[in-house]
Amino acid sequence: MKLSFHGADQNVTGSCHLVECAGKKILIDCGMYQGSREIKEENSAPFGFDPADIDYLLLTHAHLDHCGRIPLLAKLGFTGEIITTAATVELARLIMLDSAGLQEEEARYQQRRADRKGGRQKKIIEPLYTRLDALNCLEFIGRRASYDKTILVAPGIRATFIDAGHILGSASILLELEEQGQSHRVIFSGDIGYSHRAILRDPTPPPQVDTVVMETTYGDRLHKQLKPSINELYAAINETIGRGGNLIIPTFALERAQEVLFYLREGVESKHIEHYINVFLDSPMAISATRIFARHPECYDSKTLKVLQDSGDPFDLPGLRFTQETAESMAINNVTGGAVIMAGSGMCTGGRVRHHLKHNIWNRKNSIVFVGFAAHGTLARRIIDGAEEVSIFGEKMPVRASIYTIGGFSAHADQAELLAWHGQTGSPKTTFLVHGEKESMQTFATKLAGTQVVMPELHQVYTL
Repeated sequence: MKLSFHGADQNVTGSCHLVECAGKKILIDCGMYQGSREIKEENSAPFGFDPADIDYLLLTHAHLDHCGRIPLLAKLGFTGEIITTAATVELARLIMLDSAGLQEEEARYQQRRADRKGGRQKKIIEPLYTRLDALNCLEFIGRRASYDKTILVAPGIRATFIDAGHILGSASILLELEEQGQSHRVIFSGDIGYSHRAILRDPTPPPQVDTVVMETTYGDRLHKQLKPSINELYAAINETIGRGGNLIIPTFALERAQEVLFYLREGVESKHIEHYINVFLDSPMAISATRIFARHPECYDSKTLKVLQDSGDPFDLPGLRFTQETAESMAINNVTGGAVIMAGSGMCTGGRVRHHLKHNIWNRKNSIVFVGFAAHGTLARRIIDGAEEVSIFGEKMPVRASIYTIGGFSAHADQAELLAWHGQTGSPKTTFLVHGEKESMQTFATKLAGTQVVMPELHQVYTL
């Protein structure tokens, strides 16, 4: 039995782990690296294994940094079975097709630049993968996992998906392995959710295991409490709209967009939001994801189910507009005040939010509200860290808008909840820390006792 690491190793994106047992190779996630443009090289680098050798891919959830390289995996030879939850199937399809479209768009842009420069030999720019590659990989989606129901993946390999409470359909995955008379229990945390949030149930406590592979995104800090964070959002809206400005929320399409809509509806109904607001959900992916959320109430917590039963759609409110088309998005630039604009991407690495930042970040009447994690090297992180000027589409823009960072909306567990989650795993012999920046991992490692802590490097292999 072997365990090797091929992504999110001393890094917060690109999750990809490989288990070898009983003659089978099982991949846990196959995510994309995200951040600065230099990340492109990491996504196109060899996986560290032959994709054609992988028998099964178990997917924890549908975020791009966990599923984003599956089309590339299939393009390079993977023909095994993908197993995940029903909600994750729908969301991953959406995410991968959107990513493929962005890859194609970027390739066309780079091709035009290369063509303008000319040269003796024409340079051909290829996307990492195409929409066709994304559609092709969907053919390998097989069994749908239900929470807490064990699946016989193959002889000697059993998997149980456990509700991770992170995004719709997200799971931690317990593998029970048997080989040559030996048995081993290993759990992959995936991304662990933050308790007491809207829409989803809290994470299910993990079982006792021999080995833990766990995320450490916020392993070095505690989140703000949720209730004060909601009040801070309402205050930011009231202050900004009161002075005639717009409020921009760079939004992750999955979970964060729906959660913010949920609390905006509550704020309007309770009159904690004092002004009439025009709310624009300006993200085709977030719009589609919101519709997928509506189809999976089996993932909701009791509070959201009650809203659904009592008043219908928990994500709807007066003044809400879905701007699917590009022309509709561009028209928002004519709105000079009174708007809450939610647009992707959450880290401002692409998408429509960059256009809205360009039109609003220089104006002192406006506000930018960050409600999610921002990795090093991203535009969001530079703004959060206090940059007085940023480059957007090659143009230097002064940062004059009010900047808010509201941590209580995080979909990730903080240090306290990560420690509590790990404490439920018993006394694991080894704990592998992944999916976190190096400083976060090192801080979290000092908090663990009674287990050997390892922070694997890329492509390292361990015997279980």
